[in-house]
Amino acid sequence: MPRNPQQADAPITSRTPEPELIARAAGGDAVAFEAIMRRHNRLLFRTARSIVKDDAEAEDVLQEAYLRAWQALATFRADAKLSTWLVRVVANQALGRLRRQRADIIPLEAAMSAPDQDIQTRLTARAVDSPESQTERVMLRRILESRIDALPEAFRTVFMLRAVEEMDVAEIAQALDIPEATVRTRFFRARSLLREGLASTVDKTLLDAFAFDGARCDRIVAGVLTGSASLQFKA
Repeated sequence: MPRNPQQADAPITSRTPEPELIARAAGGDAVAFEAIMRRHNRLLFRTARSIVKDDAEAEDVLQEAYLRAWQALATFRADAKLSTWLVRVVANQALGRLRRQRADIIPLEAAMSAPDQDIQTRLTARAVDSPESQTERVMLRRILESRIDALPEAFRTVFMLRAVEEMDVAEIAQALDIPEATVRTRFFRARSLLREGLASTVDKTLLDAFAFDGARCDRIVAGVLTGSASLQFKA
């Protein structure tokens, strides 16, 4: 059971150093772990969303991954960024959920080397015409999200982390446990598949893709804190 936040040595603020948050959260400090969640929520939600392709599923995955991460936080070593470690936890949780849901998963490397014709058709087809609202930013964002969802799994998560979250190649390789060369190849292939359908709209809308609002952030944090009652921490 997490210890009472009032037992913490000093108040936690937006400027509290991450190593201090990690140390306190590893001992069960709920306020410290809440600060960690709020710092990384958007990145990790987008990671989960890129794999499961559904907002509600991504929220569930993220809450489950947070509980696992919190319980294992004492094992975290500073040889990698906390964000990199958390991305790996979330990605593994999301992929595990997919494996349980689907009996026949196409290997990622096979999908990368030979995406099927249906994927190619969906990615290269012209965006469906719509009224004047199609020119608005929100519509462009939806088009972008739809095209990213159509990417094979091998490309989608790498593209989300590299292009949308702007993580560097080394971080992604470490988080997903794949070679840096593979990260570069998948990112290049993803951009190539998206370019024809998205053209100049890609760079203008990337930062708004898969919007992460305050309500979702609060909902995820509340869910994790509620579920933390059964966690055990070392004194």
